[in-house]
Amino acid sequence: MEAGVLARQRRFQRLQAFDHDVDPTAWEQGRLAGVDEAGVGPLAGPVVAAAVILPASFDLPELYDSKQMTAAARRRCESAIRAGAIAFALARVSPRCIDRLNILNAMLRAQARALAALSVQPWTVLVDGNREPRLPAGWSTRLRTLVRGDSTSLAVAAASVLAKCARDRAMRRLDQRYPGYGFAQHKGYATEAHVQALRQLGLSPVHRRGFCGFLAAEALQARQGTFPWAEAPSRRGHPV
Repeated sequence: MEAGVLARQRRFQRLQAFDHDVDPTAWEQGRLAGVDEAGVGPLAGPVVAAAVILPASFDLPELYDSKQMTAAARRRCESAIRAGAIAFALARVSPRCIDRLNILNAMLRAQARALAALSVQPWTVLVDGNREPRLPAGWSTRLRTLVRGDSTSLAVAAASVLAKCARDRAMRRLDQRYPGYGFAQHKGYATEAHVQALRQLGLSPVHRRGFCGFLAAEALQARQGTFPWAEAPSRRGHPV
């Protein structure tokens, strides 16, 4: 067996063993869920959360933290997760709600909605990060947060792939609706190309106003002649 394949197999076994050790009964009975989200940091688009319950027999060594996988690998894993999961659910919160709630509360709301939408109630839930979403009323479910959970738990890694793939598709659709910003390429993140498009086009309806306050600051600085593209002060001693 070549080294890369062996390394993926060992990594997969480590993730799987973690879930088993957290709650062997829930893992064996298909009642352990992983939760993760995508889209906390971008300037535009929704935040998307996923909740996934995998069977104990699930075998997919390629599966890992979605941020460390290629787009092609994520798509392959997404198809396998959707086909093989006991249950999965996705939820999103819009940019307008993000501005109203703040990104932390919006993320927790998306996670809570994804959990509530599961067709099977888990006995144990593993959540990426260090904040706990609200569980549905009446659930007597154990909940544990995991910093870097998507590289620690197999169920959380599966959730990270579903959330990332769903959000990327949403951003490609927004790219068609609002051309010029490059959403299909940068997925709403603050790349140089995205920021430059914002300077030229202004905010679209799917930009997060609370994340784009730097535009107003830049405009003020430009009016004061701070930036090289600002008009230079008049040589007569009066501002233009």
